[in-house]
Amino acid sequence: MKVTHDGGVAVVEDGRLRTSVEVEKLGNRARYTDLLDTDLIAVVLKSIGLHPSDIDTFVVDGWGFGGPTEVNTMAAGEPLELRVAAYREAQLADDSLRHEVFDGLRIGGREHRYHSYHHTTGHVMSAYATSPFAARREPAFVVVWDGGTLPRGYVASPDGAIENLGPIFGLIGNLYATFSMRFPPFRPEDIGVSDERLPYMQLSVPGKVMAYVAKGQPRPELCQVLDDIYRDELDVSLGFAEVFAESFLKRAEHLAVRPEDALASMQHWLGEQLVDSVRTMRSFRPGLPGNLCLAGGCALNIKWNTRIRTSAGFDEVYVPPFPNDSGSAFGAACAEHARISGSAAVQWSVFAGPRLTDEDRRTYGYRRRECDIENLARILHETGEPVVVLHGAAELGPRALGHRSIIAPATDPAAKDILNEIKVRESYRPVSPICIEDRAPEIFDPGTPDPFMLFDHTVRPGWRDRIPAVVHLDGSARLQTVDPQMDPTVGALLTAYDRLSGVPVLCNTSANLNGSGFFPDVASALRWGRTRLVWSEGWLYEKEPGRGDERSTEMNAI
Repeated sequence: MKVTHDGGVAVVEDGRLRTSVEVEKLGNRARYTDLLDTDLIAVVLKSIGLHPSDIDTFVVDGWGFGGPTEVNTMAAGEPLELRVAAYREAQLADDSLRHEVFDGLRIGGREHRYHSYHHTTGHVMSAYATSPFAARREPAFVVVWDGGTLPRGYVASPDGAIENLGPIFGLIGNLYATFSMRFPPFRPEDIGVSDERLPYMQLSVPGKVMAYVAKGQPRPELCQVLDDIYRDELDVSLGFAEVFAESFLKRAEHLAVRPEDALASMQHWLGEQLVDSVRTMRSFRPGLPGNLCLAGGCALNIKWNTRIRTSAGFDEVYVPPFPNDSGSAFGAACAEHARISGSAAVQWSVFAGPRLTDEDRRTYGYRRRECDIENLARILHETGEPVVVLHGAAELGPRALGHRSIIAPATDPAAKDILNEIKVRESYRPVSPICIEDRAPEIFDPGTPDPFMLFDHTVRPGWRDRIPAVVHLDGSARLQTVDPQMDPTVGALLTAYDRLSGVPVLCNTSANLNGSGFFPDVASALRWGRTRLVWSEGWLYEKEPGRGDERSTEMNAI
């Protein structure tokens, strides 16, 4: 389990993932929510037919620095303090798979012993254990870079062993968000975030910045300023991010810096440092296969991932769909599985999150009728309207992949603005294309399989006017490819829509309240009411006439 932000519970049984549930995906909770109460563990277990007494080993993700520390949660409404392993290894010689053993985990009135691994170990294992390399029993390099640590290199082996290569360059991942929050529109006063949610702002800003920088251009003179600060002032500490940002503002004040250029320069410059460092890391073990896994929150940056894949000298690069802390509970379980079994690989599916609940069956002003996939494709083609699509188990990680999505045609250039308005998002935010896998190379460059939406693709010139809603300002797209054998429902929808329209692409964005996890049930989407159409498990919900302009303003702060 993960107790701190992006709290969650995952269950691995005999080398197979049973479920992985992030707290934010339960009851429309705010994004990045902690594990609020250990009673939620029992709730997750019950959803898959288990009881806490069925669990052989409980494992808690590590946190804090300087040795074992404490994290705080609740147990049946009473405060609970849990000792956990440190965030990362203290020195190069430390065993990354070393675990701490503690007592005192209370669930449903009973206490349990539990194990704890380094937070970075969870990242390593969530990436490697789910990778094609582990499945093929090949070793792989792993780079972990998140907001609390330097980018660190590892070599993970099929037997579960982890070799710690140490930091590969000197900037902690919080730099990107901290730097960005010194410029509009990402300053706290611009966003208007509540004091309660301010600590979570650093988690939400990087994804927005990644889109916003397409408005600007990297400037060589600004990159030189960044180089100079790194050379002259580097201090390896969490606080250095503030120093770095302040120094940039002072050193660059004579350069008439536009915010979008400053942020584009920072993204470009950090990407260069990362690619150079990863390439150098590869030379540490020249005899190993050219396999690389990326993990940690920084691996959500598709621009950096793409540059690493094309320029860092590796044959194959894998990023799991949960590289940030949404994969930490699963990673902790993978670490324990590897230690006790001597095998790292696990069987898993990206659709192993919570299933839709149906406690609230009210329709909130919608009429319900049967509607198969063929008819849903026809509705999308003929109306051009967005449809909330909810079915099966939810996706793991922060990105909706068709099970908790708003789907719309990509052929109307206004569709992006309509979706952003529906979701109360900034106008510069792109929406993602979802495309049949074997058709993607003709539409996108490179168009290689990208089922988790974690690499950058360019829309080919002949298609930019045909699918304008998914073309970002720089001509790129955050593509999700769909293999119909892996996801029959979404695959069938795309295939049917292609037959009708000649376009094997649709828009895809997450279905959720602003600032919350995915909708946990149909009633949430109906109560939200910001689309006229909602589809779920063969049923179409259509807003009754006369209620078309009623839209909920319900949302949470960041």
